[in-house]
Amino acid sequence: MPIVVLFYQDNGLSMSQIFLLKSIYSIAMVATELPSGYLADVWGCRKTLLLGAILGTLGILIYSFSGTFYSFVVAEIILGIGFSFISGADSAMLYDSLKAENREDEYIKHEGRISSAGNFAEALAGVAGGLLATISLRTPYYFQIFIAAIAIPAAYFLKEPQHIQERIHLKMKEILSIVKLTYQQKEMRSAILISSFTGAATLTYAWFVQPYFQEAGVPVSVFGILWTLLNLSAGVFSMYSYRVERLFGKKNTLLFIVIFISLGFILTSIEISLVGIAILFGFYMVRGIATPVLKDQINQYTDSKVRATILSIRNFEIRIIFAAIGPVLGYITDTFSLQTALMVTGITYFIAALWSIWPFLKK
Repeated sequence: MPIVVLFYQDNGLSMSQIFLLKSIYSIAMVATELPSGYLADVWGCRKTLLLGAILGTLGILIYSFSGTFYSFVVAEIILGIGFSFISGADSAMLYDSLKAENREDEYIKHEGRISSAGNFAEALAGVAGGLLATISLRTPYYFQIFIAAIAIPAAYFLKEPQHIQERIHLKMKEILSIVKLTYQQKEMRSAILISSFTGAATLTYAWFVQPYFQEAGVPVSVFGILWTLLNLSAGVFSMYSYRVERLFGKKNTLLFIVIFISLGFILTSIEISLVGIAILFGFYMVRGIATPVLKDQINQYTDSKVRATILSIRNFEIRIIFAAIGPVLGYITDTFSLQTALMVTGITYFIAALWSIWPFLKK
């Protein structure tokens, strides 16, 4: 990630093409998100996680030996399908494993630790990727093949809780019926929407970070270090997200997330400089809190039999939103400026997020 925009540009891609490429990835995910969630619920999370890990490794392998926009498209489609088999199934397996021991109230803590571990790993990879990029911008991709492949044995050795084996007998029609009833709840619908809008906003922000570094005059050699520190900040706050919610309460934590993510976009659009990088850190800290808190809200309203499917709906919506706005924001960046794209995103997110959490605010 620390050098991916530079890698694309080195292969002749514009910002519009980069955002289009990521939209294609999102569309590939969207097309298989719900089927993969269904398979996780009826086939088992372990099997879908294993399939996702294999496809993820294959996608990176293709990337490592490709150099054109259309070859990147093929790799992104495979990666999108692969990730759809992982997203939803991982969190569902965690929640149900805790529920089997009557410890579901610890979900935010463990989801936070997982997010934190991911951020710390990405931080370490930021340093390694930045150093490897000094050899060539393609070198990090060669190493990424082996990193991605670690997920295959990791998925293989997982064990599913015994109590969820009954869901294997559910048919697609029954799953969709339960999903429909679940989604008709106002609180459930709001929980999915706010998590989706926030996920799409933070994903978009991540793709603005490297252009921000470039416009702020950050040396390329420092990209990896800053990326590392950003992910470390998100990782630390993910670890303690459950304490933040306990301290402020659910409603205030939601408001805190919405306001500060919106401000992150707006303030960085006003101040593009080395000093403005401090705002990026604030954004990543809130991002670290948001992921486990918002996933936990969804899990509280969800039946174990369709947990992976419901969480897949969340990821489905995130990718639909990103696929829709990604090319538009790329066009705004190329045609107008990075500042304009950031400002538009921040205002749009604030309106959408406030609308989403309104049922929670009224209660």
